[in-house]
Amino acid sequence: MTHPHSPSLVPFGPSGALVRSVVVPFDPDTSPDPLSRFGLEVPERWKTVDRSAHAPRIVAVPGEDGADRVAAALVTARPRTGYLKIVDVVGDVRAAVGAVVAQAREQGLVQVKWEGWTASPEDAAAAGFAPLRPPAVPPEDGAGPDTGYVRWLCDGAGTEPPYYRQTTHFTCGAVTALVAQAHAGTPPVEGEVLDREAELTLWRGATNFPACEPVGLGVAVRRAWPTSPVTVHLDTDLPVLLDHYPAEEQEWRALLQRTSRTEAGRIGVPVDASRLPLAGIRSAIGRREHVLLLVSLVGMQGFDVPHWVLCHGVVPGAVVIEDPWAHAVAGDTWVDAHMLPVPDASLDTMSAMSSASVDGFRGAVTIGRPQGSDTSGHLGDAHTS
Repeated sequence: MTHPHSPSLVPFGPSGALVRSVVVPFDPDTSPDPLSRFGLEVPERWKTVDRSAHAPRIVAVPGEDGADRVAAALVTARPRTGYLKIVDVVGDVRAAVGAVVAQAREQGLVQVKWEGWTASPEDAAAAGFAPLRPPAVPPEDGAGPDTGYVRWLCDGAGTEPPYYRQTTHFTCGAVTALVAQAHAGTPPVEGEVLDREAELTLWRGATNFPACEPVGLGVAVRRAWPTSPVTVHLDTDLPVLLDHYPAEEQEWRALLQRTSRTEAGRIGVPVDASRLPLAGIRSAIGRREHVLLLVSLVGMQGFDVPHWVLCHGVVPGAVVIEDPWAHAVAGDTWVDAHMLPVPDASLDTMSAMSSASVDGFRGAVTIGRPQGSDTSGHLGDAHTS
């Protein structure tokens, strides 16, 4: 699964019809206007953020005479993922969207998303897109559109969880657990909503100050949901996520991690010392379990920061995740982070964590269906092409 970085022609469309499109890199500082030769104009809103980290490109569709372009779309995507995102369209909307879908098919991608800055529900539906559930908390001004759409180019993505963006830089672990349980229909307290109070409450029980390490997170999840089977997967018995602290700061956090292991044994949370393989993640999801997975953001965002994501669906060649964080300054929004397909090989690399004291490790927490619960409907029908 790759993304284009140079001009190309796509000789087929989403329904088998001939579609010819030109793909060129997009640089908002280019002079003259990069769309001027297409008889179109770059909207000012396309230039408001630096999207260079996500390979911005213009997909332009020629007119019948092959000269002027009748439509163009601004397209981006996180690196090492399995989708394309339409940021916006000018000209003939359906022609441009059809060309992007053709591009995605030609590259072997599994999904196309469309941010709802100017997209109408009617145009989205006509192009085969379904609306995404809006975020549980509306995006701040300029941080993302209020609406978004998705078109799957394969079967089997599963049902859509709610999207909730973490409100701090350190509560990703707590948010992934809360979203997993909301997806499973099991809030911590009957009637509790997915909000900042729930986020911070669960984080407070899981934190290793301020990050959540795998064992502490697993213990907190089991305490919050006593009927949910929980297993921690961590292929090292050494403390983790401590390298950036001075020695005196590492010592007491390491002590807390050992305490978490003791507590895990006391309340019956298994700590599996073998590495959880990608096949194991797929199998867990197939059993209607959720997998909280520790990854590095260096592949998708360009900086090596440990981060928790939720694995909740599988499609051919990729795992569908929820990422509770989006890099708004790079044009990355909740539309990117929600229902995000990551190829197996990419996810395998992202979740191979490095540490000065540990020669590589993988951390994960699997959460099973609550004992005695009805598991029907969790992986319901997906929106497909």
